[in-house]
Amino acid sequence: MTTATGQRYWEDVADGEELAGYELRLTWTKMVQQVSGSQDFYPVHHDPGFAREAGHSDIFYNTSFTQAALSRLLTDWVGPAGWVRRLGFQMRKMNMPDDRLQVKGVVTGKAEGDGPLGEVSIDLWIENDRVGITTPAEATVLLPRRG
Repeated sequence: MTTATGQRYWEDVADGEELAGYELRLTWTKMVQQVSGSQDFYPVHHDPGFAREAGHSDIFYNTSFTQAALSRLLTDWVGPAGWVRRLGFQMRKMNMPDDRLQVKGVVTGKAEGDGPLGEVSIDLWIENDRVGITTPAEATVLLPRRG
């Protein structure tokens, strides 16, 4: 399990910097937790027979889970005084039980921003050990300046 890394400051960030990612093993217990927590009871997320009849190879994790996994990476990285301004992602392939996820990111740019906060652009993604990158994403975060 990862935890927030402390406060990150705009001046200390460099293009090409990699975010400390994390790994997450998708278990059947996690599937039950995400279906229950999100209240997304559509059978494609918990009924393998229904998922197969719908043309999928198995049940798969939902959009809210995917968004939360990406958001965790960002919020851990920006620290308590940072903000996530924008997050966009594309669910191109499914994450399924027994997959091992890696959630990763890299800084792609910086801008002055307004006031005491500077902007940082980040490319991030989720990949699994079964099919590679499943979810490419882009984000803009706001970081405080030193002093």
